[in-house]
Amino acid sequence: MLPTSAESGWTTQFSLDDFSHLMTSPEPWLRGTLTEVPAVGRAVLHALELANEDLRKWCLDLSERELNARPAGLPSIAFQIRHIARSLDRLLTYAEGRDLSTEQLVMLREENADGAGKPQVLAELSTALESSAARIRALANQNLEEPRGVGKRKMPTTLGGLLVHVADHTQRHVGQAITTAKMVMRLQADSSADEAV
Repeated sequence: MLPTSAESGWTTQFSLDDFSHLMTSPEPWLRGTLTEVPAVGRAVLHALELANEDLRKWCLDLSERELNARPAGLPSIAFQIRHIARSLDRLLTYAEGRDLSTEQLVMLREENADGAGKPQVLAELSTALESSAARIRALANQNLEEPRGVGKRKMPTTLGGLLVHVADHTQRHVGQAITTAKMVMRLQADSSADEAV
């Protein structure tokens, strides 16, 4: 049993059984994998593995309508997934020291389009994660302090800064997708319960 609220400052008491699902499979960074990749690149690759696992866990069984839903005006899950896939490409383009292409800029403008097909969105994510992993492996052995510029204004950062941002930006949008998925599922459950009454 974890400490009571009086002992820990928590407002609720939990048993370890409440967290057993978290202990069945450690997160990628705790699996001892990718040891051939230097630490920063390895951490980014592990973040992408976790993103893939979490998105599949929370979003794979959703319908196309649910993927495109915008509860409370939030961006759709389809948008979050497309944004993850396409921003990986953009950020890694900057990490490679290149400017964005016209095609990348067009794809950026289309990320929030309605009516995304589920197979296409999931295929785009899989392709982006696979391609990104290869690109990160290629960058991981370079000098992480090398300067890089982001955007038209060439805002200053480093290769290492961009790689770390690949991980944190991806995880931020995975969290948003999961939160939206939970809202969609709850609204669906509430709607089904109302219909049953």
